[in-house]
Amino acid sequence: MAGGGRGRPARGVAGPARGARVGDRDRTSGDRGANKGGVAGWGSVARRGARVLEEGAGAPTKGREEREPARPVRREAEWIDEGLVGEPAAAGGTGAGTGGGSGRLRLPPEVLAELERSAPGQAERAARRLGEAARAYRRERYGEARKLLEALARIAPEVAAVRELHGLSLYRLGHWRAAIAELEAAERLSDSIEHHPVLADCRRALGHGREVERLWEELRQGGASPAVMVEGRIVMAGALADRGDVAGAVRLLEHGPVDVRTPREHHLRLWYALAAAHEQAGDVTRARQFLRRVLDADAAFPGARDHYRALS
Repeated sequence: MAGGGRGRPARGVAGPARGARVGDRDRTSGDRGANKGGVAGWGSVARRGARVLEEGAGAPTKGREEREPARPVRREAEWIDEGLVGEPAAAGGTGAGTGGGSGRLRLPPEVLAELERSAPGQAERAARRLGEAARAYRRERYGEARKLLEALARIAPEVAAVRELHGLSLYRLGHWRAAIAELEAAERLSDSIEHHPVLADCRRALGHGREVERLWEELRQGGASPAVMVEGRIVMAGALADRGDVAGAVRLLEHGPVDVRTPREHHLRLWYALAAAHEQAGDVTRARQFLRRVLDADAAFPGARDHYRALS
């Protein structure tokens, strides 16, 4: 994990400690949000981000849907994994490369190759700037990351990693329309549906209910990874709750991978969302049961303990 920390999702699935909540959308953007009651934030997505810059990560596997081997609880990979992007090179070094000494910026070879193709003669500088933006993003300095990436996107518009991180930074800042444009470009360039949950959450913030449904259906049919499916499911359930169909939101969440023996972090987020949805539906007993499951699996899960005590 980057910096040894837990990392935060984009907008509040796991509770108040996990970033700006749904009700806070309008504070960071000129776009108008749509939080219509209930527990603020439970229906938001929790993307870490970038498949492109995660070593060993490939495209979603067809047919995987939500079936996966049982594993102990672990945190999902953050956008920057230790060893992918380190600190700047020592004086005299180039600062860009795919391995080597301690402290060098290291990007996956395919990203470096894309930078070479898209920005010939500027690839080394672009790689250094991408690393700087990645570090800013990891440290939650999203405005700084956005400024770096805006310039990068102009000189390397065909690099999926650049458009992806730019879109995620915009998303974290609440600039929904701009984030949609960048993340759609990233998906087109990488031929993936990795960011459909984030795109759906942006559409939800803008009140584009039919687009949220379309993106959810594409996720269901597209063989997305289990973690991405859970995130999409949470956003779609939040959209149902927005229009008053809390019972439908509960049903949709309950069709996810709820009964697992050794949960991973996306299972805990699903349980937390179910707790909040049951609370919104007036079933405090079920809400407490799911919060208890979250705490039994991870006593430090952000927001869960305070939420559990509030329902006592």
